[in-house]
Amino acid sequence: MFNKKIFYGMVLGSSILANSCSQKTTNTMWNSENPFFKESQLPYHTPDFSKIKNEDFKPALLQGMAEQLAEIEKIANNSAAPTFENTLVEMEKSGQLLGRVSHVFNLLTGANTNETLQAVEEELSPKFAAHSDAIYLNDKLFKRVKSLHDKKAELNLDKESARLLDVYYQKFELAGANLSSAQKVQLKKLNGDIATLETKFSNQLLKGTKSVGVTFTKAELAGLSDADLESFKQADGTYLISLLNTTQQPELQNMTNPASRKKLFDAAWIRTEKNDENDTRATILTLVKKRAEKAKLLGFANYAEWKLQDQMAQNPTAAKNILNQMIPATTAMAKKDATEFEALAKRENPNNTLTAADWNYYAEKVRKEKFDIDENEMKPYFILDSVVENGIFFMANKLYGITFKKRTDIPVWHEDVKVYELFNEDGSQLGLFYTDYFKRDSKQGGAWMSNLVEQSHLFGTKPVIYNVGNYTKPANGQPALISYDDVITTFHEFGHAIHGFFANQEYPTLSGTSVSRDFVEFPSQFHEHYATEPTILKNYAKHYQTNEVIPDELVAKMKKASNFNKGYTLTELLSAAALDLSWHTVTSDVTITDVNKFEEQALIDNKTNLALVPPRYRSSYFSHIFGGGYAAGYFAYIWAEMLDHDAYEWTLENGGMTRQNGQILREKVFSQGNSDDLNVIYKNFRGKAPSIEPMLKFHGLK
Repeated sequence: MFNKKIFYGMVLGSSILANSCSQKTTNTMWNSENPFFKESQLPYHTPDFSKIKNEDFKPALLQGMAEQLAEIEKIANNSAAPTFENTLVEMEKSGQLLGRVSHVFNLLTGANTNETLQAVEEELSPKFAAHSDAIYLNDKLFKRVKSLHDKKAELNLDKESARLLDVYYQKFELAGANLSSAQKVQLKKLNGDIATLETKFSNQLLKGTKSVGVTFTKAELAGLSDADLESFKQADGTYLISLLNTTQQPELQNMTNPASRKKLFDAAWIRTEKNDENDTRATILTLVKKRAEKAKLLGFANYAEWKLQDQMAQNPTAAKNILNQMIPATTAMAKKDATEFEALAKRENPNNTLTAADWNYYAEKVRKEKFDIDENEMKPYFILDSVVENGIFFMANKLYGITFKKRTDIPVWHEDVKVYELFNEDGSQLGLFYTDYFKRDSKQGGAWMSNLVEQSHLFGTKPVIYNVGNYTKPANGQPALISYDDVITTFHEFGHAIHGFFANQEYPTLSGTSVSRDFVEFPSQFHEHYATEPTILKNYAKHYQTNEVIPDELVAKMKKASNFNKGYTLTELLSAAALDLSWHTVTSDVTITDVNKFEEQALIDNKTNLALVPPRYRSSYFSHIFGGGYAAGYFAYIWAEMLDHDAYEWTLENGGMTRQNGQILREKVFSQGNSDDLNVIYKNFRGKAPSIEPMLKFHGLK
């Protein structure tokens, strides 16, 4: 997952708010004790986490907004005729303090939050939204940008500058710059409400998930490995399993006790549906209503129509089309598997009835029977440190010539975090990379990548990037053994990092991963292929006790079983994507009163209503779309997967994992950022539009 909350490049939304912020921050403007008020002197200007305190954020964020407000007003009120330099370039330069502090704030509120930071986030969310409105709903500023856009052909701009002008102009239009004054007042109110609700949802989900860690006795966890049991063991002798932010939980596939499986599954299923302060359903209903009202105000039938204009898909019809091409075949595969799994359950006990909680358990048993392969047989070969340093780093060296050096002299935000410096093939510095892989109560669920510092030739900055995961931390002294799915996730998130590290743009607005949602997942998913590339796999997959390289026969089993249970994994993903579009194609005149009933009907309408195969994310904990920036955009994973399989087929047609192919990918795709139309960037690389055929073949759908 790519995660970027943009507080950067925004101004305050009302004079009352601006005055209030100015008054509050005057005394702290040059507070030498606040580390954000001056640029970090650490390598790559990375933040000095040893100096940052909870109380530093609020004054720095308020001051950052106040400073940028003055900068934006100066641009808008410039008496000189608008030029690219005195308008667009100056806008790019604005808000440096705000960018500096918001990047760290975004990191910590996702990866290591606390009640103080959550309170600041909830208080300031509507102010961030108002701040954005003050750029994109500023009449004087829009007139300057529009005048430049109207005469773009006369400006003799280079390609990237012309793209920046187009992107800004579209941002203004999407934000409502053409609305009347009265409509803008309405829009500002809606934006503030939406921002508040999104933050509320995220915090409710985090607290709700934290509060329902599931306690078991050792006997109830029969089937789990000794290493897993040791990691779950509590001081009082009980065993606590924390929930991942998905419907299915990884432990379910090995738990032999049906009652324990039901207990864990049910806890995940209703984690935020307990009619308490952490119940997200009322928040969702209000949020969806506000988003629909915003779309109507902006002249669109629904939120998805408004949101997808700047995506590769461009509209919800195109997004639904790619899902509809896959749903019939994938659900048919899932139903076929369900028949087989239920038969196995009945053979064990005629009274058994297969449920969603049992699916992964019986899938694992059938996998063992059919392919003689066991997840627990593979796991000892997947040591997290080796996956990272001998897997993804090795891949990056072979494809792109990158080398890595571990840094222990740079402060981090948690003891689990590691830091690496990256170098190009010629020895020049590329950037700084942080990893934070273990789950904890202070961390949002899932896995993601984002920046602490973004690449920009304008500022002379190189990228500082982090990957976050939620893998189970081992007991002291034990290696972190991860599942095969976690291996894929690790390669995936580093694919996002590669996209960010290869950024080569003048302007931060266009840099690296600042692309549409249905393109941003392409580099990450593309790099998943290399997790099982033989040369790379043999370099990192070594037994944690014997150091034995993963045997060829086990690799052969893995490949043979690669499409096993694909009906389930694809259906749960497609179901979630279709559910997202259902929520965001609701019109403003429709009133929804029950989240669960809406979800149930949406699954029926989308033909994904398989009781045994629930969506990967239920609405009440669908963080991507209600708190994570993927509203109306979760389909992006499927769209981007089409790109990734098409691009990977190109590598196979041209010799596979070669340094030459890596350089072509870097130069033509991964370094391009948003410097051109993304469909054009892809066609320039591939020589044609992407085809869905390689993806269908990969999944055994054709």
